[in-house]
Order: sequence, then C-alpha cells, then structure tokens
Amino acid sequence: MCPVNRRILSLSAVISLLLVGRQAAAQSLRFSVIERPTIEARLKEFSTKDAEREAKLKQLFEQNGCADEHLETQAVKGSRLPNVICTLPGKTDRIIIVGAHFDHLGQGAGVVDNWSGAALLPSLCAGLRSAPRQHTFVFIGFTDEERGLVGSRFYIRHLPPQVKDRIEAMVNLDSLGLSPTKVWVTKSDPKLVEALWRVAGAMKLSLGAVNADQVGATDAFPFVESKIPTITIHSITQETLAILHSRQDRLPAIKMDDYYETYRLLAGYLAYLDQLGLSANPAPKPSSSSTQ
Repeated sequence: MCPVNRRILSLSAVISLLLVGRQAAAQSLRFSVIERPTIEARLKEFSTKDAEREAKLKQLFEQNGCADEHLETQAVKGSRLPNVICTLPGKTDRIIIVGAHFDHLGQGAGVVDNWSGAALLPSLCAGLRSAPRQHTFVFIGFTDEERGLVGSRFYIRHLPPQVKDRIEAMVNLDSLGLSPTKVWVTKSDPKLVEALWRVAGAMKLSLGAVNADQVGATDAFPFVESKIPTITIHSITQETLAILHSRQDRLPAIKMDDYYETYRLLAGYLAYLDQLGLSANPAPKPSSSSTQ
C-alpha cells in the first residue's frame, strides 16, 4: 500500500454473512483451488529485491499455464521494472482485471505489502483455467506502487478507449494474510462489495470491512478515476497497520490460515464475477476442485 500517513482506520464490525437464501443450491460455481502447501510455498518464494520479485512472478505465471503471447511485460516510463501482464482469454471481450503490486518499501521484506497479493495472481489464474470463462481476465503485477501508483497509472493511461470501455471490474489485492479477509468499502463499488459478501456467505468464510481512506492509496485508485468499478481486498486492521513498511513486514507476520482462506474466497469470487457478474440473485453454491 502506498503510504499517506498513519491516521486511524475506519473499522466496521465483521458482517454476518447470511445473504444466501434457499434458492442458492440450484446452481454451482466451477473453479479449481490449489492446495495449501503450494500456496504457502509460492508466498515463501519472495525476494527483498524487486527485480527478482518481477522475475519470480513471470516464472509463476509460466508454471501455471500463462506463457507465450498471453504473458507480456509492459515497460513503464519512469520505472526501472515493467508491469507483468497475463491475459486469460474468455468467450467474450468483456474484461475483468485482477491486480497487485509486486514492489515493496521500507526495512522489512515486503512479504505482506505486497508479495502476499502478487504471489496469488498466478494461482488465481490457474484456478480459472479449469472451466470455460465468459470474461477475458487480465492479471497484472504492477510496478512501483509504492512510488505513487506509477505502474497502474501508466497502464490505465495507455489503454485504448475501446479497451477501457470493455472493463467490467478491477479487483485489487494488497497486503493479505494479517487477519481474515477485509474489504475497503468506501473505495469500492457497492455491487462488487455485495457480490463478495454473497460469495463469502456461500463459502462460509469470514469477511470484514476496514476502510483506510486516510492511510494510503492503492492501485485501484487510477481505475476509480477512470470510472471503472473497483474493489480493494486486504487484511489490515488498526492493530496491524504498523507492520507495513517496517522491519516487521516479514514472513512470520502472515497468518497462514487467514491467507489461505483469503485465497479460497478470491478463487470463488472471481468465478462468481465471471459466471454471474453483478447479479442481485443469491450466490450459488460453490463447487471447487483441488489441484496442485
């Protein structure tokens, strides 16, 4: 997360996820879930050098089936490192973007902020490859978020208008695993937030709301400025905020149970957005399979 200051976060109570009604069992979401040891192993492959993080992210995409013409690096003016972009084509040209920055700042290792988000991108991509997709998914590892959202601003500014018009949602992942999944409600599209609550309820996974309006900025902001619906998913609380950009941002700060549950929720959520979009209907029962 790009820092602004350390003012108090706005914390809402954990929401009781009772959004799924009797009709929900009629349909199921299809997606694959990678087993926990693999997710943990990918998190542990962090580096304290951003160039090595960029190279590792590309390698993970390739290992998960995103390569050749589907994997590209986008040179970013003013940045030493590029954006890493994996495109997963769907049946239509409607686009869902899933983004996380891979750079880090401060004296820690940057495992929380934000290798925790970047390392999940290839796994989420792999989970969607197991079933036919309606949308084209674009997974982006953004460079230089910590220097002022440089990579994400460059990306959105250089999108052709006809491509920008096809983007239905941008899902931003930043600083995961410090606690059960949180959503930044005040900076997220209400329909995207409601959809996340529905999926969390269907999957019986914890979800809370913590707003960080006075704390920092994220790569979702340039998309918000371009009138694209966004949602930022994180794990920061008032108690854990001080970990970011400090010596404490190391692997032991991650709660692996929470991190893996966030991954599972994201896998189901992306499948929901692909198959049902922002429908007001109750979420269907998720049907996931496990893979290595």
